[in-house]
Amino acid sequence: MAKPKKKADLSTEEKIKQAARKVFTQKGYAATRTRDIAEEAGINLALLNYYFRSKEKLFEMVIMEKMQVLLGKVGPILMDEKTSIEEKVESVAEHYIDTLMSNPDIPLFVLGEIRSNPDKFANLVKTKTNITDSALFKQLAERRPDIDPLHFIFNMLGLVIFPFIGKPLIQLITGLGPNKAVELMNERKKLIKTWFIAMLNAS
Repeated sequence: MAKPKKKADLSTEEKIKQAARKVFTQKGYAATRTRDIAEEAGINLALLNYYFRSKEKLFEMVIMEKMQVLLGKVGPILMDEKTSIEEKVESVAEHYIDTLMSNPDIPLFVLGEIRSNPDKFANLVKTKTNITDSALFKQLAERRPDIDPLHFIFNMLGLVIFPFIGKPLIQLITGLGPNKAVELMNERKKLIKTWFIAMLNAS
């Protein structure tokens, strides 16, 4: 009897996690109630509280998952002293575009939470990689000592992330369909490296 009960418990916990991911992404932290998550999971509030004592605990779980998806593979790329700037930019662009195409809700969700709950977000997210200590930052400083490397970092992130943040506006003013959007983003993986290197070499 014990084993079936354990499987049922794990299933319930996963239902709660899935519901939390959906509701927090749709409503944000402030507008979400634990009751909303319980209803989405199809369970009563008491059962949700049995697994997760507070909304904060569930939010922490969701944020950490999304930040791991967003940043987990980027740190090692930036810190790799054996690869060139060109190789790093290409790898970062490919990783971010693939990740955001599969998880298009992440940029707006994360930015919305940073804006609405900056203190809570800062306390939850502790990035192990400080970009100013990265191999990429040092390489950029050596290549272009006349320009603060952060300008190049900002440009790279903007080239990758803006199409996803600006998606509603882009669709409105261009009528861009989903198939064309996928085609453009796949093309963009290679173009970002070309544009970035052009900026790096510009006089």
